Amino acid sequence: MKSTGWGIPARRFFGKEEKRPLDALFEKIADWLRGMLIDGIMGNLSGMFDAVNQQVANVSVQVGTTPENFSPGIFSLVRNISESVIIPIAGMLLTFIACYELIQMII
Repeated sequence: MKSTGWGIPARRFFGKEEKRPLDALFEKIADWLRGMLIDGIMGNLSGMFDAVNQQVANVSVQVGTTPENFSPGIFSLVRNISESVIIPIAGMLLTFIACYELIQMII
């Protein structure tokens, strides 16, 4: 005998399968549960995708921030150190190299 899917064998009447009265009810309940599960899963997934898109937008805003806007105090400190210490040292080094090359050309 063929089963109806719920473990209840279907009855045959002149070669045709006859459904039991509760089979329609079980099918409607199964369809309702299936619909609820699909709606719940789709709702969770769309909420997750919205959250991921929001985080990507936040990261893109933070990545697009210039150093001066990100931390103005530290940026001004680095700029001052660069202008007062590193540039004079680099100037002296370049002057030494230029003088050394000039001396090499003369000798």
